[in-house]
Amino acid sequence: MPTKQQHLAFMKTEGDINLTEARSEWWTAHIDEAARASLQEDEDVFLHQTLSTPCLNVLTSCEGIYVEDSQGRRIMDFHGNNVHQLGFGHPAVIEAVKQQLDQLSFCTRRYTNLPAIELANKLVALTDGALQRVLFAPGATSAIGMALKLARAVTGKYKTLSMWGSFHGASLDAISVGGEGAFRRGLGPLLPGAEHVIPFNSYRCVFGCQDEAHSLCLKPIEYVLEQDGEIGAVVIETIRNTDVQIPPVAYYKKLRELCDRYGALLIVDETATAFGRTGKMFAYQHYGIEPDMMVLGKGLGGGVFPMAALLVKEELNKAQQMSIGHYTHEKSPVGAAAGLATIRVIEEENLLEHANHLAEIMAKRLKSMMDAYPIIGDIRQIGLLVAVELVTDRVSKEPAVQEAERVMYNCLARGLNFKVSKGNVLTLSPPLIITEGQLYEALDILELSIAELG
Repeated sequence: MPTKQQHLAFMKTEGDINLTEARSEWWTAHIDEAARASLQEDEDVFLHQTLSTPCLNVLTSCEGIYVEDSQGRRIMDFHGNNVHQLGFGHPAVIEAVKQQLDQLSFCTRRYTNLPAIELANKLVALTDGALQRVLFAPGATSAIGMALKLARAVTGKYKTLSMWGSFHGASLDAISVGGEGAFRRGLGPLLPGAEHVIPFNSYRCVFGCQDEAHSLCLKPIEYVLEQDGEIGAVVIETIRNTDVQIPPVAYYKKLRELCDRYGALLIVDETATAFGRTGKMFAYQHYGIEPDMMVLGKGLGGGVFPMAALLVKEELNKAQQMSIGHYTHEKSPVGAAAGLATIRVIEEENLLEHANHLAEIMAKRLKSMMDAYPIIGDIRQIGLLVAVELVTDRVSKEPAVQEAERVMYNCLARGLNFKVSKGNVLTLSPPLIITEGQLYEALDILELSIAELG
């Protein structure tokens, strides 16, 4: 068991750490001997790391909005590592991957293939031509690395500005621009020039912003850009996915203007928020701006195949004399087939419209919960990305950490999975394919579990 100090340090991390008394109690009540044996094997063979060791349970299958554990329990997954816009095992994606495996399973270096070209063109079209050049990678962490290299090559500046608390991947370059302590601590010198500022936070704004643009939140960004003069890129999650921080339009309008004024590229990381999660294909499209680069991943592969992409403006196509990516699976025909099928399903099944319709239902129900239960201090929502922040009381805004854990495990016992972030934020990301009936069932489970807190 962690010490109190360790628990307090971890409570503000990317997710739950599975090391508390509440977790032990849940194990005792819900995990059988066969599952425990498998979990012990997992712990004995894999390197241990925070946020994923020990594992919570053993999964044996997944379909639609459900995962199924080794004891046959079906669980609605509102976590999904944000790869599950189409749920799990969508027939169209599976079929596309199977057909591609039979036709062209790998594209060797120095060649290209039609699925990769088609996917690249499709992604460009989805930006309305704002971002006209594409490079694929096997994961978004690698795509972030490509963006950092290209920014250096184009601007001649090696420095970046990003946000404390952000997550951009787990490689050494990605954690350098990222701001999650669990990924940075104890690793010694990281990339030089990776500067950080306090992030936007609508609920606990340390600057006490009152204006529409949250202009005081932008002051540190403006100050660093002005005083340093050598920042080549601002790297930002368009919307902070983990605890759902949603800047206003005026914030991004001003950020775009600051980047232009001080010669910094604007790189938006849409790894977790693209492909309909927020009600638009890309989250930046809510803000009426054009980024210089955009990183995609997770849902691009339809929850089936690891696939990522870097999209950039035409004028940044200036690094022909260096290898920006050059990954073995860079133009994977199988990954491209999965990506094309994913986008096709979103468009043909009108999932953006469906997501926005369900978002309205979700917003009304969550507001009624907030009115009924004082422990809910704040609700932040955009599309089908929702944060329910639990507090001991709404005046102090003190995080209700133990209560959040109780809600999570009570929901798991009833068949609903989601992420807990920052120790007290219930982060809900239902698949876009979820039906109204399934959504109502999930919200019933959530409300019942909150009501049990007393």
